[in-house]
Amino acid sequence: MKKLMLVILILVLAVGLSGIAFAADAKKPLKIGTEGAYPPFNMVNKNGQLEGFDIDIAKALCKEMGVEAEFVIQDWDGLIPGLVAKKFDCIIASMSITDERKKKVDFTNKYYLTPARFVAKKGAKFTITKEGLKGKNVGVQRATIHENFVRDMFGDSVNIKAYATQDEANMDLVAGRVDLVIADATVLLGGFINTDAGKDYEFVGPRYIDKKWFGDGVGIAIHKGDKELQEKFNKAILAIRANGVYKTINEKYFNFDVYGD
Repeated sequence: MKKLMLVILILVLAVGLSGIAFAADAKKPLKIGTEGAYPPFNMVNKNGQLEGFDIDIAKALCKEMGVEAEFVIQDWDGLIPGLVAKKFDCIIASMSITDERKKKVDFTNKYYLTPARFVAKKGAKFTITKEGLKGKNVGVQRATIHENFVRDMFGDSVNIKAYATQDEANMDLVAGRVDLVIADATVLLGGFINTDAGKDYEFVGPRYIDKKWFGDGVGIAIHKGDKELQEKFNKAILAIRANGVYKTINEKYFNFDVYGD
């Protein structure tokens, strides 16, 4: 009888400890990969803290889901490899939803959609065609949809210079090492044109939103097959759009709705 009671006690303790472990696991923070070098969406401020639209949206979504956000800074071209290697649980870093990326990761629904634009020095009067840009140097961030777009559309006409960050491309534009840069219009406006460094520069040419290159907007990248996290994020995106939290964050950074159509 004593042996039976001992066995039962051990089983009860094992179940109890298992429950505690499960509860503790449920409380684990959500590790979020981000770049920290793409203002005004994600950047590191002078105090070494992450901030920006992506960061505020990530925190709002995590609050809605009842989990703590833990950010991991990663170079842009290492974000998807880092997610695949399980260095983090998701990527919130202004990553566009494209068919090419879907081969390696899954995505939530979009949380914003903005066009791509070229920027050049005021008065340059470039014609954005293959002939109009022939021989020009174009700066772009490496391993982005914008690099793919320029290579496909203008690669046999322009000289493409790829940079680790958009800021580096912008600095070379100011230094005269490239004639134009291309990136997300909102990033170029808030992170360059509306700054002292970019006051002598302007958008040139049309807005580009073709799904072939720019996908279905910007979403949250997650591990392949993680339907549970995907559903939680999608519900949270809808929730913060409905309760006004998204609008508050949007208005903190922009004077227009970046969510798009």
